[in-house]
Amino acid sequence: MPISTITNTFAGNPLDRCSDKRPKTEWMSERINDPESLAIAIWNGKPLVEKGGAGKAAQQIAYLPVSLARKVAGNDQHLLFLGLWKETAVFAVDLDGSIDPTDGPLSGFGRFEDLRSIALTLPEADAAILATAKGVFEWRRKHLYCSNCGQPSIAVDGGWKRLCESCKTEHFPRTDPVVIMLPVFEGKCLMGRQAIWPKGMFSALAGFLEPGESIEEACARELMEEAGLTATKVSYHSTQPWPYPSSLMIGLIAEVANDYAEPDLEELDEVRWFTKEETRALLRGELKDTFAPGAMAIAHQLIKTWSEQD
Repeated sequence: MPISTITNTFAGNPLDRCSDKRPKTEWMSERINDPESLAIAIWNGKPLVEKGGAGKAAQQIAYLPVSLARKVAGNDQHLLFLGLWKETAVFAVDLDGSIDPTDGPLSGFGRFEDLRSIALTLPEADAAILATAKGVFEWRRKHLYCSNCGQPSIAVDGGWKRLCESCKTEHFPRTDPVVIMLPVFEGKCLMGRQAIWPKGMFSALAGFLEPGESIEEACARELMEEAGLTATKVSYHSTQPWPYPSSLMIGLIAEVANDYAEPDLEELDEVRWFTKEETRALLRGELKDTFAPGAMAIAHQLIKTWSEQD
């Protein structure tokens, strides 16, 4: 049974992460040497996928025997224990280099594709599993050295921790919280656009949560900074893991004191109020020269939820 009535793309990972068992060396060794264990491959950030089976998904994860994943990786430092599917252990292997492994040892297993491009063509569970692996691998690549003493660190606990063997400092994956909110006032919602976005695209406002801030305080600060709006009430919608590179998007609906909005011209070039009728047309692609983010984005789900409310 789902915990939330709203499951965004990249959420809903069905694996039992077994986080309490990761530090147990013997247990982990048994899983990694089990011939039934499986692995997913990620090469230069792109997951290995194959044509989908029965159902509506066009593509799905291409699973490998973990023994093959270890062989291709060269050593177990490139492995990540993702969890158990029932009794089967599932690992991920991080591959890099200029030569596509499907032109070599992984020939015939599938093809490497950009996760963001194919996310909506995958089963929801597959997208969530791949996002987990991608997020951890992105963190690991950027934390090869100890931030305390500068010496090399190694992956331990199934790949979920990096240990500095020199000073014994432990390093754990970090998730950057981002508030993303849809301001609303008297039957209208506000969206903004950045200059770097595709022409005509409008979306919810967003910003990183700062140390010492509550979610509500971050929402209020960002609304004031980006659009000059004063938040009066903040309601939670849902969250979305976003592995680009390691964010958690916290979706909010924010009631504001008035509709006197001005873009800050740094984060936003333009802001615009939309009625519910306009918002529905926007989501249907019927608003001339204007469009919203696609269904993969939590911003789309925020806009959709508000537009459907009575």
